[in-house]
Amino acid sequence: MKLLMLLAVIAALVAPVAAFANAAPTTATAANSLCKATQAAMGAKLFSKTYGANAFGKCVSKSAAAAQQVVSNAAKTCKAQQADASFAAAHGGKTFNQFYGTTSKGKSADANAYGKCVSQAVSASVAAHVKVTVAAAKTCKAALKANAADFATKYGKTSNAFGKCVAATAATK
Repeated sequence: MKLLMLLAVIAALVAPVAAFANAAPTTATAANSLCKATQAAMGAKLFSKTYGANAFGKCVSKSAAAAQQVVSNAAKTCKAQQADASFAAAHGGKTFNQFYGTTSKGKSADANAYGKCVSQAVSASVAAHVKVTVAAAKTCKAALKANAADFATKYGKTSNAFGKCVAATAATK
């Protein structure tokens, strides 16, 4: 059973990489990948408890700003790497295009390499975000189970109290 859970989490974290393989991700694709991976890692029940009714839609909506920042940061990082004259020295003698792209030449090679660089950076950020969110949800689940009254005092008694806990806990990690 633990092996199956581990395989599910690994598949969830690898899925965003495959989703971005051909082009630089958009905010929407990053938010969708983040939510798919979070849902797979948490399981449907905990995911629904975290985000409430229409959980996936709410997750995407709440993740849009973070996804925009992730894509923007990845793009900046990749542009800096692409412009770095010493890139090859730090990457086994390979140029930016050779390291991230294909062996083709011309503008398509540049676009391909840049897109793959951004995709890899976004995928790494998505995986890190999923890890933090899942850990926060588990912490909140334990806190609720340990003392429901204290949990209600801190996060309220509404249907979104658990989500508030997850958001607050994730922000501190």
